[in-house]
Amino acid sequence: MAERRKPWTFVASGAPLRDDILVRTDAASVEQCLEACLPRLRELGFSFPE
Repeated sequence: MAERRKPWTFVASGAPLRDDILVRTDAASVEQCLEACLPRLRELGFSFPE
């Protein structure tokens, strides 16, 4: 964003998450979005390859 690139947004909501859960982040890259959101999704019981 500071480098004049468009930001990325990651959003996960709805099934299979509970209705009251929203996992979201805005970051400068898709990698930064995943670094922020994957740990939260793992806390909620989801598994992802490393």
